[in-house]
Amino acid sequence: MSWIYDLLTQESVAQTIIIYSFVIAIGVVLGKIKVLNISLGITFVLFTGIAVGHFGFDINHKVLDIARDFGLILFVFSIGMQVGPGFFASFRKGGITLNLLAMGVVVLGASTTVILHFITGVSMPVMVGIMSGAVTSTPGLGAAQQAVNEVFAGRSESVIPDISLGYAVAYPFGVLGIIISMLFIKRITRTDVKKELVKYNELQHPEEALPVRISILITNPAIEGRKVQDLKEFMKHDTVVSRIYHDGEVSGVTSGSELHLGDIVHFVAQKGDVADLIRQFGKKSEIDLAKQPGRLMSKQVLVTLASASGKSLAALNLRLRFGVNITRVYRAGIELLATPGLRLQLGDKITVVGEESAIENVAQLLGNSLKRLNEPNLFPIFIGILVGALLGSIPLAIPGMQTTFKLGLAGGPLIVAILLSKYGYKLSLVSYTTPSANLMLREVGIVLFLASIGLKAGENFIPTLLSGDGLTWIGYGALITLVPILITGIFSAMVLKQSFFETSGLLAGSMTDTPALAFANSIAQCEAPAVAYATVYPMVMFLRIVIAQLLVMLFA
Repeated sequence: MSWIYDLLTQESVAQTIIIYSFVIAIGVVLGKIKVLNISLGITFVLFTGIAVGHFGFDINHKVLDIARDFGLILFVFSIGMQVGPGFFASFRKGGITLNLLAMGVVVLGASTTVILHFITGVSMPVMVGIMSGAVTSTPGLGAAQQAVNEVFAGRSESVIPDISLGYAVAYPFGVLGIIISMLFIKRITRTDVKKELVKYNELQHPEEALPVRISILITNPAIEGRKVQDLKEFMKHDTVVSRIYHDGEVSGVTSGSELHLGDIVHFVAQKGDVADLIRQFGKKSEIDLAKQPGRLMSKQVLVTLASASGKSLAALNLRLRFGVNITRVYRAGIELLATPGLRLQLGDKITVVGEESAIENVAQLLGNSLKRLNEPNLFPIFIGILVGALLGSIPLAIPGMQTTFKLGLAGGPLIVAILLSKYGYKLSLVSYTTPSANLMLREVGIVLFLASIGLKAGENFIPTLLSGDGLTWIGYGALITLVPILITGIFSAMVLKQSFFETSGLLAGSMTDTPALAFANSIAQCEAPAVAYATVYPMVMFLRIVIAQLLVMLFA
């Protein structure tokens, strides 16, 4: 059986694959174990790697570096592709306050890190590692590691600080600290969850904006002879007229279609506008035009052609070209009203009303091919990674810094991915990936990164943890975790009077902490924490990566 010992201890391709596979598989399984309804998730791969590295299973450090950096690139690029479409939208009205608060959490955390660095004398690279663990920011750790490699380029490996040790010792309390802070804020604000939920439901009525269908009998004389294009004065919000019943026949609608007393009109409108529509036009019809037999039919068409991606419904002009109406758009599980300015994206499922032959023409224009949608678009992904790596390698001179600043292999691909997902259609680059494909790329990238830094840190982790330094680092991490979120959380809840649900989602998003979001959702029993989390997540993810690098570059 000596061959097994040789296989596991002597450097080879097989040994590398076996060790990586073991670390990742065991780490993923153990990460699913919950204690007090909390789990470390995929981050447990890091601790499994540390354990394997501690017991002497060593891998060539060049191989570790390649796997670590490539995994990091896959991870941050996938994140950029995911959050890109919502990144710029998160700064619009309604999300500005939440993003400013989240920015405050990031800045306070960085400030606390700098203060501790000067007070304690702990090197900034190690302190940034502690900060990354304290705020549960794995991308931040990756960005900091890249910055360390740049600053200490050409130095002996023995003098390069292992920042993953600080990350590993600070991470567990980073997960728990945010949950403890939520409970503390709930206590000092004397929040009654049931009353808060009732208040939230009274103030927020998301169901009022959902598209609904209704057939209305025209009885208002003011509508007589009016054309569809002239009806805006009678409607509060965007409303689609999809069919008209006139003289015993159901027909499609054009902008020039006229309405007459006694006609039945089929509307697709926001639920909250239905009562006003009935008051303006007449009364609810006993006949539902959607169920009436005739030449018109309703069918869902999938957007799968790159030529349609990024174009607005107004630009496609489907009503004039094919005599059809687009009433609703399904995107990422959400039903949207088909307004003229809505830009289509690959994967959208649109509801088309018209004659069968016309709908078939629309289907050919938009693609309507599930097979095409499932095909991977590898060219834009690797072109994006190529451009991102080049962008991350450009040296940028900043006044006051002894070395040039680079976005690195974390910042460069992240920025390119965000821009590609938002504007790639303008360059005919189809950046769409299915949610499952994006998740697979992201998870493969992060487990490669975590396994690599765990294996490399394993030899020194236990001695560091058991030493005075390790225990002290845990305390520093606790301060970096608690100070920013307690200050911001209390300010949000008691000064700005944000609801506890919004504050909880804000704090979870500012730490990009999924377990904390799950905890907030379990308390709230509504979507408010998730909405706040999603609002701040893109901007916070970007800031965590940039600030981690800046701290290393400025103070190392």
